[in-house]
Amino acid sequence: MKPYGKPWPTGGRKIGMSGNIHPPYLKLMTDMTDMTFSDALSRIRRGADELLIENELKLKLVQGRPLRVKAGFDPTAPDLHLGHTVLLNKMRQLQELGHHALFLIGDFTGMIGDPTGKNATRPPLSREQVLANAQSYREQVFKVLDPDKTEIVFNSTWMDKFSAVDLIRLAATHTVAQMLERDDFSKRYKGNQPIAIHEFIYPLVQGYDSVALKADIELGGTDQKFNLLMGRELQKHFGQPAQCVLTMPLLEGLDGVNKMSKSLGNYVGITDTPQDMFGKLMSVSDELMWRYLELLSFEGLATIAKWREEVAQGRNPRDIKVLLAQEIVGRFHSRQAAVDALAEFEARFRQGVLPDDMPEVSVASADGRIGIAQLLKQAGLVASTSEALRMIEQGGVKLDSDKVSDKALRLEAGAVVVAQVGKRKFARITVA
Repeated sequence: MKPYGKPWPTGGRKIGMSGNIHPPYLKLMTDMTDMTFSDALSRIRRGADELLIENELKLKLVQGRPLRVKAGFDPTAPDLHLGHTVLLNKMRQLQELGHHALFLIGDFTGMIGDPTGKNATRPPLSREQVLANAQSYREQVFKVLDPDKTEIVFNSTWMDKFSAVDLIRLAATHTVAQMLERDDFSKRYKGNQPIAIHEFIYPLVQGYDSVALKADIELGGTDQKFNLLMGRELQKHFGQPAQCVLTMPLLEGLDGVNKMSKSLGNYVGITDTPQDMFGKLMSVSDELMWRYLELLSFEGLATIAKWREEVAQGRNPRDIKVLLAQEIVGRFHSRQAAVDALAEFEARFRQGVLPDDMPEVSVASADGRIGIAQLLKQAGLVASTSEALRMIEQGGVKLDSDKVSDKALRLEAGAVVVAQVGKRKFARITVA
């Protein structure tokens, strides 16, 4: 079984395998005369949870060649959100230090289904679903990464060539006991929950990706640590230098509690409109704002520390949120879009101006009347009547700018109202 991979990307950025410093990298090292080795390591460690093994990374950095930086994404959802960009931002920082990004789309592993962090088997995706989602990833990733220093790769390129014998040999490199060291497997085993054999294959394939790509360093969330270390072990098995591992925290969503997720609705999508993106970021708590600045902002740590000091001395944290929201909107849209989003936000939430693009919907009443929870659900402002009732309890529902407190409120057929849920959801509703 031969490790796959052209060792370096095509084009003018090739470097030799001899260890000699290639001219473009030498120029970058010259340009970084003001940045010490310690400064470079500080940038790499910024916001990271753990760096394994730092001394090994130092040895790789002094070899005088761009490192191959791998991060894998299973195309299980068609859109990226800011939680995904925590890894992408770190890859971008490494690119700015002169290194080469390997954006791995796990089209093969996506059809297995990663059980990481789950207490049950995750249903695999069809090839059609995987390819559609992968195409969406390709269209979005360069909103963060430098395309000239990025190689998009698919692990089906080498895994589709695996024979049954190859896969069995790969599986023979680890024992069941070793697999059960992974926290989620261990919990399911102790809880008498089923673990399918193919789920043991997933971390092995992810680890083999590092062999195929000859990765020098792999990035991943803290929940991926077992799989990332698998890559190190398999590289050693195949006679390669072991990759270093850099784990990044899982970004909390807008609720400040759960991991950012589209399924939980607590996300900021990188394809959200400028207005939605700006409004969502302005809704984060004052404490969560600092977390977002550390993991999402490209501002220097010294600047962020200065802002912290100013807030501690009385500056309104809202001012800092505006700076964060403008930076993120500007990155994924444009500077003008960020300016316009701020102007609309100010008009809507300080001056009470309703949005121009508010949808107009008609909802059906029963016996000539409809309850407030059902009204909001039919209008698409909430996902369920229970969410509607919860929002009313929290004071987050308004009709014609008046806060609704009566969960038993019913509207008559023929009524026309402007409904608002939270800070960003509006609709002009006609009760039929």
